[in-house]
Amino acid sequence: MNSSDEFAGLLSVNCVAFPLMETFTISRGSKDEAETVCVTLSTPNGIGRGECVPYARYGETVSSVAGHIESLADTIERGLSRARLQQLLPPGAARNAVDCALWDLQAKAGASDFTSRLKPLETAFTLSYDSEERMGARARREAMRPILKIKFGSPDDLGRLRAVRHSAPDSKLIIDANEAWTLEQFLQMAPHFERYQVDVVEQPLRAGHDEGLKAGQFRFALCADESCHDRASLPGILGKYDMINIKLDKTGGLTEALHLKRAAIKQGLKIMVGCMVSSSLSMAPAFILAQDADFVDLDGPLLLKEDQPYPIRFERSLMHPPQSQLWG
Repeated sequence: MNSSDEFAGLLSVNCVAFPLMETFTISRGSKDEAETVCVTLSTPNGIGRGECVPYARYGETVSSVAGHIESLADTIERGLSRARLQQLLPPGAARNAVDCALWDLQAKAGASDFTSRLKPLETAFTLSYDSEERMGARARREAMRPILKIKFGSPDDLGRLRAVRHSAPDSKLIIDANEAWTLEQFLQMAPHFERYQVDVVEQPLRAGHDEGLKAGQFRFALCADESCHDRASLPGILGKYDMINIKLDKTGGLTEALHLKRAAIKQGLKIMVGCMVSSSLSMAPAFILAQDADFVDLDGPLLLKEDQPYPIRFERSLMHPPQSQLWG
């Protein structure tokens, strides 16, 4: 698809909070709803939509992201392409929502059939951070899922790992510390990760303080999340990580995400495609990116009480391609 295709129309920005099935906790905090910013571009060729999740870790708020998007209103009325958008906004949530809305417009205008070739995907399912007993019980309920992602965040996480592995002996495991450990704590835990056959350990150390990591050192893959946003991040993670977690809210949309994916594969990195906790509208463009990923982590809608109209259909952990009424 040509990123120089230009669309002119009216911009609408809507902030939507989706209540969660239960409190979602990671090492840096808890939440009971997913706060999103939704973009609608109305043009003579149709309507394009995109969604993003402002993230405080990256200095974003709902109001700041909505403001950055609204600053493009006049430009969009005159005409905006995806190529030009990359120059107007930096990587991040605001650019993501607009970029994905432009992709949606191109599909609606018949400029591409990229959604017609999509295959179902098997996604990880996330267990949020909790007590050893509760995480073990939750893992028992979800033990039939092929991939579980476990949120960790303290020096005493070994008991939680033991409880989850005992409750879900056959599931592949991804551990996500969200930058919570020191290098010493991670190295103390690493033999146990191998013992309990963990497949991936994601972002064990704080971004910018991960010099002690070395790719290929363990029987599990080290995955960069907060340390990798877009192609400009790649030089800083090479040699430290075996894999990157690509999220559209970090790259600033599907356009840069596809470039990042190709560049990372050329450097020998494996690919995980992930998401913030958000609706099916966020998952739909990420579904394209995830088609041949090594790991897929697009379970956001499974954590919500309510979703968008025409949501992505899940059969347990199997995701089906989005309907055109949703996106694409």
